[in-house]
Amino acid sequence: RSPQAGMAAEDEAELSLLECRVCFEPYGPDGQRRPLNLPCGHVLCRGCVWALAGAERQRLECPFCRRLCGPAETSDCRPLLQLLELLGPAGGGLASALGRSGGGAAAAPAGLGLRLCLGGWGSLVNPTGVAACPGSGRLAVAHDGKKRIHVFGPSGVCLRRFGERGDAGNDVKYPLDVTVTADGHVVVTDGGDRSVKAFDFEGRGVLAVREGFCLPWGLDATPESEVILTDSEAGALYRLAADFRRGELKKCQMIRSRLVSPRAVAVCQTSGAVGVIEHLKARGASKGSTRVKIFSAEMDLIGQMDSFGLNLVFPSRIHATAVAFDREGRVIVTDVCSQAVICLGKPEEFPIFNPLISHGLSYPVGLAYTADDSLVVLDSGDHSIKVYSS
Repeated sequence: RSPQAGMAAEDEAELSLLECRVCFEPYGPDGQRRPLNLPCGHVLCRGCVWALAGAERQRLECPFCRRLCGPAETSDCRPLLQLLELLGPAGGGLASALGRSGGGAAAAPAGLGLRLCLGGWGSLVNPTGVAACPGSGRLAVAHDGKKRIHVFGPSGVCLRRFGERGDAGNDVKYPLDVTVTADGHVVVTDGGDRSVKAFDFEGRGVLAVREGFCLPWGLDATPESEVILTDSEAGALYRLAADFRRGELKKCQMIRSRLVSPRAVAVCQTSGAVGVIEHLKARGASKGSTRVKIFSAEMDLIGQMDSFGLNLVFPSRIHATAVAFDREGRVIVTDVCSQAVICLGKPEEFPIFNPLISHGLSYPVGLAYTADDSLVVLDSGDHSIKVYSS
């Protein structure tokens, strides 16, 4: 069987998640077809939950893992309901719901329009990171599926899946972020064994760095194929240099310390500036906040903005989850509170507030720019990648 046929069969199996796996009826937004989460994580339609609970509706046994629970312990499956909302009352077809045709999200303001939408529920599972290959236009996505890394071509076709979920040396236990170097290697932070792993585009593991990290989280590549990465637990920023073709680590150097839970990181491809998002601890009843810090290529602090400062120019609470630099060196962040992508301007211009995308996003957690200046947004809320261009 050809690789294309194999991937098509795998896609078909994954997309069957849009049907209840007990009655095999398609999910719907209301009534007995409404998808519900069981405490064990499996999803059933409401009709099957009631049927399994029996007339007294006291307890039911999950048909997949046999865990007992009560009907009152179930909850709405929000990703599926958001997907059904995209379908609309007229249906529209599964392909459009998953974004295969590029529909689903509203056009963005400021000259940006949705050009392509990839993935979707079943194809990607809780994606955590996205990166663009500087030369080829391919996109690498880290997610929680059986094969942790998916590589998409510029047209949206899935070209490769690799990074098995498992305990072998090159397996990926829990991917947190991904980047692609200029020489064509995919580098992943693995929170499962606190390592950084590199693969070629064929999916072959070429290097694993396991020593010295507490919890490596975000990473981005420099034009010289070095990798800048954050260590969230250590509160540090590292520069990693390696000969990926030979699988040799040359240098892993801490370049900044005393950060507060740094996670997302981005490197400006023109100036070498580094942007980091810190996750500040909650105080009192607060749920915590975020702070965007920008360092020069020499790691001098040249600008910062926290949630409080942003609230002075924008009335709603902002919680930044991803950062990127556009071609002009402006700082771009995702905000999960307003479900938007926001331009904060150049570091010396802070605080500028310019929403780039304010519609059609559910829970944006990743950003990347392609070589043709398209903006790639990873939307974990509906498990998709959305590509915008002017």
